[in-house]
Amino acid sequence: MKKTYAIILAAGSSTRFGGEIPKQFSKLAGKLVIEHTIDVFEKHPLIDEIIIVTHPQFRFYVEEIVIKNNFKKVKKILNGGKTRQESSKIGVFSIDDDDAYVLIHDAVRPFVSDRTISEVIRMLDEYESVDVAIDATDTIIVRDETGTVVRDIPDRSRLMLGQTPQGFRFSVIKEAYKRFEKDPLKVTDDCGLVVGYGLGRIGIVKGERFNIKITYPEDLYLADKIFQVRSYLHEQDVSHFDSLSEKVICVFGGTSGIGKAIVEMAKSYGAHAYAFSRRTGVDVKNAESVRKALEQVHNKHGQIHHVVNSAAIMNLGTIESRGYDSIKEEIEINYLGSVIVAKESYRFLRESKGMLLLFTSSSYTRGRELYSIYSSTKAAIVNFAQALASEWSVSGCKVNVINPERTDTELRRKNFGYEDSSLLLSPEHVAHVSLSVLLSDLNGQVIDVRKHNGNEVLDFSI
Repeated sequence: MKKTYAIILAAGSSTRFGGEIPKQFSKLAGKLVIEHTIDVFEKHPLIDEIIIVTHPQFRFYVEEIVIKNNFKKVKKILNGGKTRQESSKIGVFSIDDDDAYVLIHDAVRPFVSDRTISEVIRMLDEYESVDVAIDATDTIIVRDETGTVVRDIPDRSRLMLGQTPQGFRFSVIKEAYKRFEKDPLKVTDDCGLVVGYGLGRIGIVKGERFNIKITYPEDLYLADKIFQVRSYLHEQDVSHFDSLSEKVICVFGGTSGIGKAIVEMAKSYGAHAYAFSRRTGVDVKNAESVRKALEQVHNKHGQIHHVVNSAAIMNLGTIESRGYDSIKEEIEINYLGSVIVAKESYRFLRESKGMLLLFTSSSYTRGRELYSIYSSTKAAIVNFAQALASEWSVSGCKVNVINPERTDTELRRKNFGYEDSSLLLSPEHVAHVSLSVLLSDLNGQVIDVRKHNGNEVLDFSI
């Protein structure tokens, strides 16, 4: 049976991205971009070996990534060249297997799907090479030599946008680079060499819109949203909730509102879910109180898989009119409470490689008048969680934040009175999303839960 090699190109210097660190080593959802990419190929059953071609200056990053993640399929880490073609050539010439298949992929495309990889490999049985592409939705223009005047507007129906991985029979791509050494062609990818040297047919696999190439700094923001979209698509299928069975979950703020809904829903799927709040004698402002609650659960079950903190209060008033005791209490419950829950939970979550889930508010992006303390504590929660996600990632723990729109809870009714419930999110829907996040691989993410046209959805507007 033919072996399939995946060459991951990570030698770019990211001149368009800017910054001192190349884009492939930027943080995305709690990991480096290249970590996400390698992980896809590591887990794919049809990939036998992975070869990483990287910039010599950042080789140690790749070595640390391979060790930390225990990537078993990574067999070679090679220093790349000054151009993409040189780096591809280095990867191709490192293979000594004339009967193999080779996939060449950009490290900065972390969203490549299993389906795409499988289809490329399958089509190599029929075609000498395979490209991945999506339909062009924008009009494409051809410039003149000055770059300032339109020379032609081709028929868009015949145009596609290329992606990676590109697949090759090894003998074909090896021959392409042998010819490249003698007669270089100016192309932007590896299939361009096959076309230029007339080395056989190139089949097309229909790509996916999610399979973006992270090129500019703003692409990282889009990539964060794509992680949320993929999680949302997964959470539409509740069959995976069966994996909640026997999981141990502690929910602070779990006797009312969203927290209560999380506890009840988790229990319905067989989880051991425990609700803590001041009503049960547990105060998130008090570290000893939180510690005892967690130890009690751990002593009973021997482990804690996930910890949720939805405890919060909201007080109206201008900063001038409010007393210091009221301000202090709101900060201690809303922010310090999450810090305490996180600090006391870490030893248990490190043991189980579990997740801490915190809650923010839609006001975290822009402070709301009369609620300055509440808004600022919710902004602090997001910053705290994102920093914590990086700190804890080395231990295998994850930290995420749920950001629900206006929700029909006891807290909201106390502060805003009667509202049409059809315009509010239900606590059950937010609980559903929350449990889905607990079962996901997300890390360092703010998951927005919104209501559009009467439907409860996740919002991925950019």
